[in-house]
Amino acid sequence: MNDLSWINAALAAARPQAVGALLRYFRDLDRAEEAFQEAALRALKNWPQNGPPRDPAAWLIMVGRNAALDGVRKDARTVALPDDDAISDLDDVETPLAERLDGSHYRDDVLRLLFICCHPDLPATQQIALALRIVSGLTVKQIARAFLVSEAAMEQRITRAKQRVARADVPFEAPGPVERSQRLAAVMAMVYLVFNEGYSAGDGEARAALCDEAIRLSRLLLRLFQTEPEVMGLAALMILQHARARARFDADGEIILLEDQDRSRWNGELIGEGLALMDKAMRHNRPGAYQIQAAIAATHSRAVRAADTDWAGIDALYAALERMQPSPVITLNRAVATAKIAGPEAALAMIAPLESALSGYFHFYGARGAFLLQLGRTAEARTDFGRAIALANTPAEAAHIRRHLDRHLADAAAK
Repeated sequence: MNDLSWINAALAAARPQAVGALLRYFRDLDRAEEAFQEAALRALKNWPQNGPPRDPAAWLIMVGRNAALDGVRKDARTVALPDDDAISDLDDVETPLAERLDGSHYRDDVLRLLFICCHPDLPATQQIALALRIVSGLTVKQIARAFLVSEAAMEQRITRAKQRVARADVPFEAPGPVERSQRLAAVMAMVYLVFNEGYSAGDGEARAALCDEAIRLSRLLLRLFQTEPEVMGLAALMILQHARARARFDADGEIILLEDQDRSRWNGELIGEGLALMDKAMRHNRPGAYQIQAAIAATHSRAVRAADTDWAGIDALYAALERMQPSPVITLNRAVATAKIAGPEAALAMIAPLESALSGYFHFYGARGAFLLQLGRTAEARTDFGRAIALANTPAEAAHIRRHLDRHLADAAAK
């Protein structure tokens, strides 16, 4: 195999389970990460020749564990290695239980690890950042982008979280039902950030694996919190958004706007699942932020054509979300609906106060540039699109902005 991108995809997909199991085994964040990295390096040498193993996660766990134990032996030199019982209660990964390594009632090492990272001894921002780094393997740059902060600030945040875990001797064991409920909000936020990283990063196989992993985790959360409408809303939101995956990029990997997508390529089965979850959540009559966002996604999903979209309903939902969870990003999203209803001038007035807060946000300049183009203010639009291109997170985002501007200029020249 000359194209080795499949290895990166396999490593990204297997990382959460592998790191979760290694952390459970060694009860040390740095050692678990180092063990996984060593296993990944050996995979890069071994898999191109022999092909991927039947179960990449189990292979990485076994190789990582053995490599880390070798390191322990070297460090200890003549000191005898403790019995396995003294450092782990995990069943041996080479047993028939390799696919279900967690002995607790969670039945999933990854979900269990999420609740551990979201320990109340850590501030909420550190909980989520640590979970994104440890569980999903996102880079500091990717996490910083999700939080709209600098890389240096995020690096410090993650370092402080690790140090605090080490000092506080945070137990690497499954919390009880009450603690699970207390940590649920942080876990849901982390799951959604993982999904967004995959959703926004382009058409790559490894990124799609992040979306699939986030949805899988949300379904596991539903098993633990079967009557919690916000968990239903989170799952519905991600499922409805992911249902559009096949229509979001063209053959060249360039982004296709929602209104231009071929809706026949949307996944009807996923849409049905998402709408059913959304309806079930709404029947509880306890609205929350994820439910409202899911309702927005559901409104788009129910429109057979882009022209059928209920923009007034979407605007009202964003207004409710603004009241519940004020955020410049939410206001920016609402401005798109406002432009459909009241025109681009009203949308520009709405987002004018947001520039300082969103000065490093690609979508702010992309949206403002689009509104300016609709008003014929081409020179100003060019400036904003230039800023958006400079801030683009992926080549697909930059290409989309360039194509949008070129198309508009061509249309203007033809008139």
